[in-house]
Amino acid sequence: MKQVVQNYKSGELAVLDVPVPGCKPGGVLVRSAYSLISTGTELMKVSEAGMSMLGKARSRPDQVAKVMQSVAINGLPATYRKVMGKLDSYTPLGYSLCGVVEQVGAGIDDVKVGDLVACAGNEHALHAELNWVPKNLYAPVPEGLAPQHAAFGTVGSIAMQGVRQGEPQLGEVALVIGLGLIGQLVVQLLTAAGVRVVGADPDPARCELAERLGAAACGDPASAAVEAAVAELTDGHGVDQVFLAAGGGSNQPVELAARLARDRGRVVDIGKCRLDLPWNAYYEKELDVRFSRSYGPGRYDPSYELEGRDYPIGYVRWTERRNLACFLDLVARGRVDVEPLVSHIADFDDAVETYQRLKDGELKAVAVLFRYPEQTEEAGEPEAPSVAVPAVPPATKVSAPARSAKTPVRLAFIGAGNYATSMLLPHLAQREGVELATVVTTTALSGANAQRKFGFAKATTDLDAVLGDKSVDAVFVVTRHSSHAELTRQALLAGKTVFVEKPLALTEDELAGVLAAVEESGNDRLQVGFNRRFAPLLTEAKERFGARTGPANLRYLVNAGKLQHGSWYLQQTAEGSRFAGEGGHFIDTASWLLDADPVSVYATAAPGNEDLQAVLRYPDGSTATISYVTTGASGFPKETLDLVGDGKVLRLDDFVRASVHGPKKWVSSRLPKARDKGQNAELAAFIKAVRTGGPMPVPLESLVATTAATLAVGTGLAAGAPVTLARTP
Repeated sequence: MKQVVQNYKSGELAVLDVPVPGCKPGGVLVRSAYSLISTGTELMKVSEAGMSMLGKARSRPDQVAKVMQSVAINGLPATYRKVMGKLDSYTPLGYSLCGVVEQVGAGIDDVKVGDLVACAGNEHALHAELNWVPKNLYAPVPEGLAPQHAAFGTVGSIAMQGVRQGEPQLGEVALVIGLGLIGQLVVQLLTAAGVRVVGADPDPARCELAERLGAAACGDPASAAVEAAVAELTDGHGVDQVFLAAGGGSNQPVELAARLARDRGRVVDIGKCRLDLPWNAYYEKELDVRFSRSYGPGRYDPSYELEGRDYPIGYVRWTERRNLACFLDLVARGRVDVEPLVSHIADFDDAVETYQRLKDGELKAVAVLFRYPEQTEEAGEPEAPSVAVPAVPPATKVSAPARSAKTPVRLAFIGAGNYATSMLLPHLAQREGVELATVVTTTALSGANAQRKFGFAKATTDLDAVLGDKSVDAVFVVTRHSSHAELTRQALLAGKTVFVEKPLALTEDELAGVLAAVEESGNDRLQVGFNRRFAPLLTEAKERFGARTGPANLRYLVNAGKLQHGSWYLQQTAEGSRFAGEGGHFIDTASWLLDADPVSVYATAAPGNEDLQAVLRYPDGSTATISYVTTGASGFPKETLDLVGDGKVLRLDDFVRASVHGPKKWVSSRLPKARDKGQNAELAAFIKAVRTGGPMPVPLESLVATTAATLAVGTGLAAGAPVTLARTP
């Protein structure tokens, strides 16, 4: 494997091939996805390595003292050989990363192979393709948090430990001196805790960034702006806490802290700056000077870090690992935003060049990430994750033979929730040649309500009675998402034609189970409720757009909006994510417009919410970009779509107006009634297929491909990489 190293004697930086670490008991082997360069600590180490021997000695007086002690004990020749041998060795860089568990050591039961974890430690979270990480130095990444953001976990823990040492209280005012990576995170953590923050840094860009991330005011510490802001926010009393997040040899941060702190205020040293305390200033105010030790309690304790012995939570609430998990949770929930801190993402192979650009000042950055290639287990070649698109087995029988127009099509509904009663049953209850035979619900009252309102002949809670009723021609599955695949499987095995609302399945295993039922029963009479391809306005627009000869680009913006509190859609553990539930609608629409099924998916998500963007690639080079957002304005249309290709543009505005621009321009008239998203036309096509025994409205291969692509979005978000849709034989 490859690892970034440095020779402290010569200053040489290199990416070396080194052996893969073993997976020892009490830890996990992690394959890196992203690792974070600490632009403070690491660059200081890189700069020191380039100094002369005298310069190194001046920068590390603590090490010089150790050398002198060794000379007194072991003599000069032995000490010289020891020191030079240590200096002339490669040392690792890095201490904050996110990766995927590749192997689990004995005694580990809280993660499994394939889990995403954030890792800490300057011996265990290195800039390397693989790292062995002991239990107390990793934490599982919350669902939905991007790996590049989880890679901030360690530096976030450092900032969090510093904030905890300051013991901030609601309504207090704090001064953060130094607005580098740690300082920016301290600003956000304090703001999240209800503290008003003033920042001090000579870099105007960093001051502006801190203000965007929540600071009340920021400025150059040498100017009067910082002092004026403190005076205004504290009525002249001074700040409650000062956080020293600056580095370098200047004593200005310590002196500024004394000048702007209130009487008996707290000064917390997080960074590595000069600490020549002005005695009178600190004595007269009786300032409380505190030090923050790295990621939190447990740091530098081998029994905690290497042997996995945790501290009792009743005595030590916030350990290294708990700080790490807490910071990841804050980022996942959007209380801390690390994306604005990312100045540059470099490929791991370009590590040496990236460090050199940072050292020379060519690359000015708050945070820089290394991105690692995906590796195959055997050959070590980059390999994208994939989702299987199972082959559709051939059907051997048709469950719905043709019938005369006078014979009604008998339907049964499993579920009678809001969508069924508002979007499907009103159309079916008014349709000639349709008989609503039975409604099955888990609660008797909901079934009785549906029976009364829509005229079902029977209401029951007995599913088996419906599936065993040979007079029922087709079954509608309109229940919660987690039950769709199993109910569809049972209905297919019972020989029924099935209409299942999206999604067809929430996992690859569920999808495989549905297709196994098709193979076992020979019954492929299945329709998924992808109604938008049946919308009259969109079908006319597609017809007017006409055939294509070259690839096209499609953009689909879905302004989904916020869910009401208590919605079962929020039960993601049981019911899947919102996109897993309804994303198939938009993927199906895109695939229908592009006349093909996707071959790969790349998805990325905003931290702390459900906003995401999925880019689908098609066989002819066409692409579809689906932006699914929940943070837009409620008054903006829910769905807007543009299709561009062959010198033509198709535009759809929320199923109210459509237009096609090309050799001839066509613009629809505004519909006189509510938006028609195709449910009525879809149901008509389904009933026709049931009545005639003809082909289903959408080929099963397309339904399977759309479902697999929807699942691939979740896979891609977790992996942070494109996902190949692999067709299986």
